[in-house]
Amino acid sequence: MTVAVHGLPPLVREGLEVFVVPPRLKGPRSHVVTHVSEGAHSQLVSLSGVTGIDAADGLRGRYLLAREQDLPDDVALHDAEALFGREVADESLGFLGTIEEVMVGPANDVWVVEGPFGEVLVPVVDDVVLEVPDTGVIRVRVPSGLVDGGDDL
Repeated sequence: MTVAVHGLPPLVREGLEVFVVPPRLKGPRSHVVTHVSEGAHSQLVSLSGVTGIDAADGLRGRYLLAREQDLPDDVALHDAEALFGREVADESLGFLGTIEEVMVGPANDVWVVEGPFGEVLVPVVDDVVLEVPDTGVIRVRVPSGLVDGGDDL
């Protein structure tokens, strides 16, 4: 069973090569995910080379890491630690503030942005989040009525 860490969504998928950390002294240090069953807050996975309960038990409490290039393109949208303090600007309203919290929801995440308009809840969906560069301001297009006083500008 795998559980996502650091507020990230479950990212394990079939065919993904993962690396066990800390590695065992003997045995394989990487595996390929051969099967994934989705649970409410976790995933039950099968890994290549793990054929019995003893081998599976030897992986308990360890992390599975993947190469950065094997992660989904939108993984930056869910990395709460990297998002905290980032500035957010709307294409019409300008500077909205900085991300103070990332709320993880069942359908999508929501960024809590504090700034000149007070607290703005920005849904993390394709129609709203326009660009998340590695550094600098995150560009968004907030829906009409989402920002108090934004319709008066």
